[in-house]
Amino acid sequence: MGEKPAGLQKRASGLRFLWLTLALIVVDQLTKQWVIRVFDLYESIEVMPYLNLTYVRNMGAAFSFLSDQGGWQRWLFTCLAIAVSVVLLIWLRRNPVGMWRQNLAFSLILAGAIGNVIDRIIYGYVIDFLDVYVNDWHWPAFNVADMAITVGAVLMLLEAFFEQRQEPKA
Repeated sequence: MGEKPAGLQKRASGLRFLWLTLALIVVDQLTKQWVIRVFDLYESIEVMPYLNLTYVRNMGAAFSFLSDQGGWQRWLFTCLAIAVSVVLLIWLRRNPVGMWRQNLAFSLILAGAIGNVIDRIIYGYVIDFLDVYVNDWHWPAFNVADMAITVGAVLMLLEAFFEQRQEPKA
């Protein structure tokens, strides 16, 4: 009566990391709503040297890729992000909870993808507001979702690099 047969036991999966995904989506959307309420489009305020808050709309993808197209890119990037999100959810479900580095990376990327998809569906563009610069050179503006995607991707690369270097000892 106490234990379930081995085939019926649920194992802890990477889905346990979805709390982080949800938290980041909430922070991303709250910061974007704040920017919309407080700033006019293209308005910029210096926060500190090398960092401005600047409200811009990104019609394209990373670095405004394809932003000058006729609008079809909105649906392309929305569909791609949804497909990536489904794949990440499947991977999180299949991963044991102990693969925390990979689950963390997947959860971060998932949060960023969903955060930006919400913008594309509601507004037709992504709201960006973090402007990092040096002198007259400005990095393309970004948001919390973009940071989550970037950190997640870096974690995936680091894990792949270090996992391959660890060879089994004979």
